Amino acid sequence: MTSQAQTSTRRDELLAIAAELFATKGFKNTTVRDIADAAGILSGSLYHHFDSKESMVDEILSSFQEELFGKYAEIVAGDADPRAKLDAAVRVSFEAIDRHRNEVAIFQNEADYLGTFERFAYLADRNQQSRDVWHALLNEGVSSGALRQDLDIELVYRFIRDTVWVAVRWYRPGAKLSHTDIANQYLTILLDGITS
Repeated sequence: MTSQAQTSTRRDELLAIAAELFATKGFKNTTVRDIADAAGILSGSLYHHFDSKESMVDEILSSFQEELFGKYAEIVAGDADPRAKLDAAVRVSFEAIDRHRNEVAIFQNEADYLGTFERFAYLADRNQQSRDVWHALLNEGVSSGALRQDLDIELVYRFIRDTVWVAVRWYRPGAKLSHTDIANQYLTILLDGITS
């Protein structure tokens, strides 16, 4: 393994440790020393890889969101029918909670605080981008007749956003229900209701 590959692997390990701490303790309550201690290194050694914990959370959030919004863009641009697109976007969201639990928790818990710093202005842009994605999917569904004509798009968007992403607080990978099981149930409730 080359030195550059070793450095990259070590950076990834440190980011994973930091993400776990930011998600469980909170960004403000996690110190550089906490991260270094958890990694088994001196605090000064952490600065060999990152100049601050802000740099770490920036890298954690931006790389996760690039992946997530790349998948959303593919769904929106795809040629599937509107109901299938909505289904796919919900599944991608629950998959993100499963695969990137810490990143999702950090965004859910810390975006408002981090957004007060110029460096993290892109978080507000991502919130708007998310709104635009769901509005596009819902509007397409209504226009095509796949969804009811009387839907309040903003209200439905907020319902989906708040009920999907809050799952990061209780969902645990490896538990009785997988993220796929949860997505299946959620989509049944969302698209078909809970009455028999």
